[in-house]
Amino acid sequence: MKRTSIAIAMLCFGGAALAQSQTIVVNQAITQAEVQAAQQGWCQALLDIGATYAKSGQPAAKALAEKVIDSAYGYQMGAVLFKPTLTVNPQTFRPTRAGALSYFVGGDPAFPKDSGFALKGWTKCEVANNAIFIAGDSATTMGKVSFTGKEGKVTTVDKTWKFVKDDAGNLRIVVHHSSLEYSGS
Repeated sequence: MKRTSIAIAMLCFGGAALAQSQTIVVNQAITQAEVQAAQQGWCQALLDIGATYAKSGQPAAKALAEKVIDSAYGYQMGAVLFKPTLTVNPQTFRPTRAGALSYFVGGDPAFPKDSGFALKGWTKCEVANNAIFIAGDSATTMGKVSFTGKEGKVTTVDKTWKFVKDDAGNLRIVVHHSSLEYSGS
């Protein structure tokens, strides 16, 4: 009986000590505001890469694109399911960082058809989500992204992104699918 009383007392006092200490909560839930900020950040980064190219050339644009890819995409977590708009077989899909970098700024002999999507002189980039599906630590979006060129011509693509949070709580793109709209002909 005495042992039981001591055990109960330890549980009670130990529980009180735990309740008074700081509780650590890990919550990787993603919010709609975070998703939309990441999308706007992606658009701004695309414009910044193009502006850097116009002002300082391809090497400077490439250096900026490397920083953007490293901060926005999840290549450090593994393969990214990246299917950009203007790619052709056999290099349609770009699961590696090198493939993404070449798509955005070109200049990689391993991807000879890449001219650099971010270097096309876009002046505006706008996201129009059709839907955002948030499930705890991941969010998937589907909608349109419109790019305005120097002459004012607008190119609109269908875009799907999936975001997850990394261990530091930063959103990372792990799926990026983009294609030109179907013209109906």
